[in-house]
Amino acid sequence: MNFKLTAGHYQLPLKYPFTISRHTVNVQDTLIVSISDGTITGYGEATVNPYYGITIQKLKASVQSVKAEIESQKGAHPETLWHHLEPKLRHDYFALCAIDCAYWDYFARKNKRTLRSFWSNGESGLPKTNYTIGIDEIPVMTEKVKQKPWPIYKIKLGVKNDLEIVKALRNVTDAVFIIDANCAWNVDEAIQKSKELKSLGVEFIEQPLEADNWEDMKRLKKESALDIIADESCQTLEDVEKCAEVFDGINIKLMKCGGLTPALKMIQKARVFGQKVMLGCMTESTIGISNLVQLAPLLDYIDADGAMLLASDIASGVTFQDGTILYPRGFGSGAKLLS
Repeated sequence: MNFKLTAGHYQLPLKYPFTISRHTVNVQDTLIVSISDGTITGYGEATVNPYYGITIQKLKASVQSVKAEIESQKGAHPETLWHHLEPKLRHDYFALCAIDCAYWDYFARKNKRTLRSFWSNGESGLPKTNYTIGIDEIPVMTEKVKQKPWPIYKIKLGVKNDLEIVKALRNVTDAVFIIDANCAWNVDEAIQKSKELKSLGVEFIEQPLEADNWEDMKRLKKESALDIIADESCQTLEDVEKCAEVFDGINIKLMKCGGLTPALKMIQKARVFGQKVMLGCMTESTIGISNLVQLAPLLDYIDADGAMLLASDIASGVTFQDGTILYPRGFGSGAKLLS
């Protein structure tokens, strides 16, 4: 069996400038990894991310560094391949994620199975994906909500008029709100805002404090009026146990942890500690999102709107209707690159 690994750089234009507490993005750079035996091809994705020091150059170099090993391997199980590659790509889990997802996708297609069938027997009771509203002027944010009626919104906060924003959005929709402050608050601010946000129909707050502020997070868990979900504080399997002490749940990102293989272990470990589990996305194409939603049967919450934020996509695959996941036909993730 002869494998061929290829990696292509794409630029994904966004519908609107996407602003969180740290930065604004207008065009998202991404790397698509393909693993093929000449007949069957699997796809994975990793995006550029300044917070984690990820550039296209770094991604390409990381993928290139293990290309020969992947092309010479003989159809191992994806978990075996991940453990073989992890020591070599420990410095770049984003690249490892793209490879792991591409190989899982290939492996499932080769075995004529959907990717999710390897860990789930059904598709009932799946969580609905949220739709993200980035930070902007209040009239712009409310207009985005009006233009995209949706059952669950993730609202990015971390500015002086946070509560004013949520009140304005609540005036135009009765949808469920979740809040993501992206590390922008201090503990006193988070405690106070949690009380007011609860009265505004918010379900939980994601990562309000700096990722390494463990002492304040202990206090926050005790005094918050809402559940607190870890994001930046929970990157890899090793973080799950520590987060269980100070959070009510975790948000797993495939690129942060290194792909589907470690994400499955993180979900299992979080359940041992009684944690709620969310899976989140980056602003990525339908390649990455189609891999991500394969884990939906195992989750409480899912943030899979990345491709919906794009002005144009580079792939087909999973779609969503009023938050409901509509899996594509076919094996693997069902995603295909558009020509």
